[in-house]
Amino acid sequence: MQTSEATNQIDKKPTSGFSKSFKRWRFLLFKSKTGTVGVFTLLIITLIAILAPLLSPHAPDAVNAVDRLQPPVWLEGGTMTYILGTDHLGRDILTRLFYGAQVSLLVGISSVVVAGIIGVTVGLIAGYYGGFIDNVFMRIVDSFLSIPNILFALVILSIFSPGMLTLIVVLGVTNWVNYARLIRGEVLTLKEREFIKAATSIGVRKGKIIVRHLLPNVMSSFIVISTLTVATTIILETSLSFLGLGIQPPQVSWGGILADGRDYLATSWWLATFPGIAITITVLAVIFVGDCFETYWTLDQ
Repeated sequence: MQTSEATNQIDKKPTSGFSKSFKRWRFLLFKSKTGTVGVFTLLIITLIAILAPLLSPHAPDAVNAVDRLQPPVWLEGGTMTYILGTDHLGRDILTRLFYGAQVSLLVGISSVVVAGIIGVTVGLIAGYYGGFIDNVFMRIVDSFLSIPNILFALVILSIFSPGMLTLIVVLGVTNWVNYARLIRGEVLTLKEREFIKAATSIGVRKGKIIVRHLLPNVMSSFIVISTLTVATTIILETSLSFLGLGIQPPQVSWGGILADGRDYLATSWWLATFPGIAITITVLAVIFVGDCFETYWTLDQ
């Protein structure tokens, strides 16, 4: 009899986090103006990044000393050959922006995946098991939080060879603590719910409870923090590339383009202005999507 009642309690568990996430996407696309702008802006940027080899009028590393520091097409001396002008080596700015979008999106999303896997795993285990395990994990989290992200990244990148893979791993490791703290808090609340107690009472394995019952119900929180983390990760990646410790030539990054243009701000402003605009638009689009998710998630509690 008790087993039957416990089974019924499990059947009455809250709507899956995946189902809620789908509802939030519908809200994002059809009811939120800022969310709609963010989604379609990101869609355009993603398509540009994917189709960069087809859309780009030149090769990203094609050097042409004759056409160096050409202004944008609407300024005196500008031509349709170089719509946004060229840099100090005669490389086309528009082409380099297209290829830079590939790097920023790839690094931003990949590092968030790494951070999410680590952080969600730690948060689920610490929150569900509690006690000594929770204390150990949370002290590790506190240690990471005491070190600024950019300082930690600078130290690691100065030890290992800078590159895309290294950068993705470093940025993932610097951001996992945010996921761990949030997911742990969610789990501490969820494990007191009836459907979790019911699953425990009928002898469901702890690993199965974590994966089948807890994980789907924390996915909403994961999506919210992931969208906002992508924005901060893109800024951190461009900052490190600007300092020369991120993406290395011949790969193109927006931070690298900014670094190339810093010595020409007074005479050739477009070298630094256009990558700055690209970074701003991308980050704002991600923030719009994240804020929309956060608003709807809060109202849905």
